[in-house]
Amino acid sequence: MITSSSLRAQRGMSTVESAIAVAVGAIGMVLGIVLIVQYATTSYTNRDSRNESSMSHDAIMARLKPVGEIGMYDPNAPQPVAAKPVAVAAASPSANKGEATFKGVCSACHGAGVMGAPKFGDKAAWAPRVAKGLDVLYVSAIKGKNAMPAKGGNPAIADDDIKAAVQYMVNAAK
Repeated sequence: MITSSSLRAQRGMSTVESAIAVAVGAIGMVLGIVLIVQYATTSYTNRDSRNESSMSHDAIMARLKPVGEIGMYDPNAPQPVAAKPVAVAAASPSANKGEATFKGVCSACHGAGVMGAPKFGDKAAWAPRVAKGLDVLYVSAIKGKNAMPAKGGNPAIADDDIKAAVQYMVNAAK
């Protein structure tokens, strides 16, 4: 059996020499780690970040700003003023009142099918609505239904103009 003392004897190293070799190796390893850390930190701290746009005061404040704000509701505070209703363009005597109302108000949602609104001229989307009857469609358009606000969000429009716009959309879907 080979023992550690027999290996040292074969190599010609004494216990003292082995201890010195281990100490020198440990010191060298610690010194190497210290030099690597010093190199890494000095190369990073020597950067001039004053001219970097990401380190400007405004950029830092933008990164640190809160995502949202919490506010308290004061029922006595002045309420925001509602936007004035948009008037429908006056139709020329030859123009169709329903078409003018549709183009002025209804086309914003019914032109593209926003939030489930049936698209203008889409027979399949309008068929179940038309089956319920025009009176039901008139009430939905005047009073609002689901995501659609009353009178398409324009309370200044006369009920007869809304009915004409509904009739115009229904006629296009037939």
